[in-house]
Amino acid sequence: MKGIQFIVDDKGEKTAVLIDLKEHGDLWEDFYDKLIARSRDDDPRESLESVRKRLKQQGKLNG
Repeated sequence: MKGIQFIVDDKGEKTAVLIDLKEHGDLWEDFYDKLIARSRDDDPRESLESVRKRLKQQGKLNG
């Protein structure tokens, strides 16, 4: 595939990839966003209602 190169180890197994960002920069951004989201899987969650309440108290949300 144009713009994609694989790095292989001594056994010929793929261990890394080089991506031409001029060619596939948009795909890299999607991939990177997914990695960031996955790294936050164990972060504490806050309910939408809790966020709304806090924003209303701070005057950042009307109604």
